[in-house]
Amino acid sequence: MRVLFASAVAALAMGAAHGQDYPTKAIRIIVPLTPGSGADIAGRLIAARMSEHWKQPVLVENRPGAGGQIGTSAVVKSEPDGHTLLVQSSSHSANPAIYKSLPYDPQRDLADVAILGKTPYVMVSAQYKAMKELLDDAKKKPGQLAFASAGVGTSTHLAAEYLVGLAGVRMIHVPYKGSAEAIQDVLASRVQFYMAPVNVAVGQVKEGKLHPLGVSTKHRAASLPDVPTLASQGLPDYDVTLWFGMWAPSGTPLPVVQKLNATVNAIVLEPAVKEQFAKLGIDPAPMKPDEFARFVRSEMDVYKRIVQAANIPQQ
Repeated sequence: MRVLFASAVAALAMGAAHGQDYPTKAIRIIVPLTPGSGADIAGRLIAARMSEHWKQPVLVENRPGAGGQIGTSAVVKSEPDGHTLLVQSSSHSANPAIYKSLPYDPQRDLADVAILGKTPYVMVSAQYKAMKELLDDAKKKPGQLAFASAGVGTSTHLAAEYLVGLAGVRMIHVPYKGSAEAIQDVLASRVQFYMAPVNVAVGQVKEGKLHPLGVSTKHRAASLPDVPTLASQGLPDYDVTLWFGMWAPSGTPLPVVQKLNATVNAIVLEPAVKEQFAKLGIDPAPMKPDEFARFVRSEMDVYKRIVQAANIPQQ
């Protein structure tokens, strides 16, 4: 019994020491999405401030593919010392609903660190100027119009499927490697709409290149105050939020997780970062690790309901 107690005390002391010393070398943040995606943009802003704060390089590496599974798997397999981290979108919570099996368990194999922020989606189109106009056309031409996504099973895919299901129309899903590719084909009218993260599309919207048909949340976006909500346009039950989070491999010492959490929470509330986030339509939403863990699991339930309601087949 004394041996067990001594071992536990030693483990706690070692964890505390890890927290005090951390970071001891360069930090690698893996984003399992393409450059220019919402998670990539938010992650790079945070990484730059982390590097300045800790005087250590914080490098962002994009490893897209398989709905985020490739990059996430790389983090899961890495050393649990806080020097390899994952920054992902709410697709992290959507994947268990869309895939029959994952090469990792998102609850068992990853430690929930911090939420970077939340943002609405904005439904954008180059061809249509109003949601009703697009949906009326979709009803007249069932299965002929198409919508883009940043990949099968991503949150942009599920957000669009949910809208199409609520509207009672049939449309073709065209998955892309990421938001940048999806928006290019929307601009060319090869697909009719994309549920774009606000921070990805706000520039093209303000330049008049894309028409904003509505935002996905119950309240208007501060960065696009003149754009009505989709809920106010005949889809009262539609309410979907995109968010970005940070994770570490399971087994990362709790003091390291807590230090990361406190640092990220402080960074997102810095006036300069808040200003940058506001321009991108991202709202800071600091949470402690246990609060973020509960939020991640509640979002898994949300996406499970969306998949079931939209009759989306599992991959």
